[in-house]
Amino acid sequence: MKKFLVLFALAALCMPAYAADPFPTRPIRVVVPYAPGGNVDISARIIAAPLAEALGQSVVVDNRPGAGGNLGASLVAKSTPDGYTLLVGSSGPLSVNPVIFKNLPYDSLKDFAPISTVQAVPLVLLASPKSGFNSVAEVIAAAKTRPGKVTMASAGAGTTNHFAIELLAQMAGVKLLHVPYKGSGPALSELLGGQVETMVDQLAASIGYVRDGRLKVLAVTTTQRASALPNVPTLDELGYRGYQASTLLGLLASAGTPKPVIAKLNAAVRKVMDNNAVAERFRGLGANPGASSPEEFSTRIRDELAQWRALVKKLDLKFE
Repeated sequence: MKKFLVLFALAALCMPAYAADPFPTRPIRVVVPYAPGGNVDISARIIAAPLAEALGQSVVVDNRPGAGGNLGASLVAKSTPDGYTLLVGSSGPLSVNPVIFKNLPYDSLKDFAPISTVQAVPLVLLASPKSGFNSVAEVIAAAKTRPGKVTMASAGAGTTNHFAIELLAQMAGVKLLHVPYKGSGPALSELLGGQVETMVDQLAASIGYVRDGRLKVLAVTTTQRASALPNVPTLDELGYRGYQASTLLGLLASAGTPKPVIAKLNAAVRKVMDNNAVAERFRGLGANPGASSPEEFSTRIRDELAQWRALVKKLDLKFE
């Protein structure tokens, strides 16, 4: 009996530190791989306070912009896998950059431990009032009449918005004239002025112009209608079956983070996203809020990455 107790005591001493020292015991850093003010940064700040309350520790937002999100993503990928350094990861560094950058300092499928999704921002197909377009059908019909002449703007080459345009052109069997800008702001300005006819953009960036009637929204790009625009059809509904494009956003830790820590973080995120006040703030931004299991989040990243890789390969798209 004494021998058994001694062995039991020794086993207890050898247990992992996180079992003896309940997580979390110190502040958690949430890395935003973009500058303050954008959708990813705003989303991080929406969840920071309620997440801190759910975990019983402070949550600090740390902006680390650079290289299209790669700098911040790399920082988290190389951090100690203990759950104290998290990434607010979006489709950019997780499923788009791995396609357009040849030598990333991280592997989005191997170097992260997904925790949960937070929200997905639908993309929308917009039309300038000066274009005369009132439906997707009219845009596609014009593209068939004027191959390569119907202008469709995006926030930049090699973005989710750009890929969404190429996917629509492929599925519709038309050639569109992609006009890339350096960000949504300049593109929206040109769209409002009628210098370009149409645009694919994040709903979060353009929802103000849609609500005040300055831009027409013709369709959303997710398989479900956007909660902020319940009367606007999806491209899937309009006949482009299976069309899916959005900007996914969620929390990730570095690979190797203990499963009990991931489970506790996931439970905290779920609690946050079950808060109606939090969900409404996301809906106000034009986002579809929602938590997930780590496995579901991982599958979403894998599926998005496979989708864009296949598209780029099929169309032989080149990026400088």
